[in-house]
Amino acid sequence: MRSENLVERIFNNEKRAISRAITIIESGNLNSTDLLKDLHKKIGNAYRIGITGPPGSGKSTLINQLTKFYIEQNKKIGVIAVDPTSPFTGGALLGDRVRMSEVGCDDNVFIRSMATRGSLGGISKKTIDAADVLDAAGYDIIIFETVGVGQSELDIAKAADTTIVVLVPGSGDSIQAMKAGLMEIADFFVLNKSDHPGADSAMTSLKTILMMRDHTEKSWMPNIINTIASENFGTIEIANEISRHRQFLERNGLFKLNREKNYKVRIKEIVEQLLNNEFWEEKRAESLQVSILKVVDGKTSPYQIAETLFNDFITSLKK
Repeated sequence: MRSENLVERIFNNEKRAISRAITIIESGNLNSTDLLKDLHKKIGNAYRIGITGPPGSGKSTLINQLTKFYIEQNKKIGVIAVDPTSPFTGGALLGDRVRMSEVGCDDNVFIRSMATRGSLGGISKKTIDAADVLDAAGYDIIIFETVGVGQSELDIAKAADTTIVVLVPGSGDSIQAMKAGLMEIADFFVLNKSDHPGADSAMTSLKTILMMRDHTEKSWMPNIINTIASENFGTIEIANEISRHRQFLERNGLFKLNREKNYKVRIKEIVEQLLNNEFWEEKRAESLQVSILKVVDGKTSPYQIAETLFNDFITSLKK
């Protein structure tokens, strides 16, 4: 049963209520949809930052430093760190809270680790729902840290207002980088561990890629910021670049436009999920299982089976 008390406690920024709400959302509890509906009236004020990049690039350390900076600015920060789900056990390491323990106990910080649950885009759809909970709870900044798997990590751009791609010297040559969709979603780049050998070469490669991007006088041109996250070098420059990008979006009417676009994609995904749940009722799932052998044996086509199942679904809607 839906708890109105839980909603009020979230609005009051009670961490235990926030944790409970995110657990309900993760589990797919039937109450999660009603909960998100009730929270929506307080959603939309938090600025959402996506931080992605290859494993070992220092994303967690960078977020730790950035979070400390925002604490000093009297901001409330929510961090959602997404780890890959094991295809064998269904579990995830969820170790980011250990790496960010320095800020995790601060009253103005909430850190939650989540699993991708099979999502190929770097974040789970539940991750955006969890961000809504933090938004409703009054957090000023929400930071997503994605798995760092490379070219498939493109969903982050649909969840964040500003997307940061973190790279390190040795991340790959410019041609490999050009092929990666990861390079196309960045609002700006962070070259971390910039004191390591190869930093100058990596910087040159990034600049070469950016020169090949189409841009006009009024379009946003991604910047490249050198950092050494372990030494807190470059953190202020990152925060300033985030602020500069936000001002650019608001000044050019793109902030609201981007959110409209992201909501449209999200609504379509919700509808697709509802249709998927309705379609695969027990009887139809059993019918598929019975038909599979006919496809394997070459007696019928997958398209024929799909058409039969779809027609059965349409017929059920007319009843």
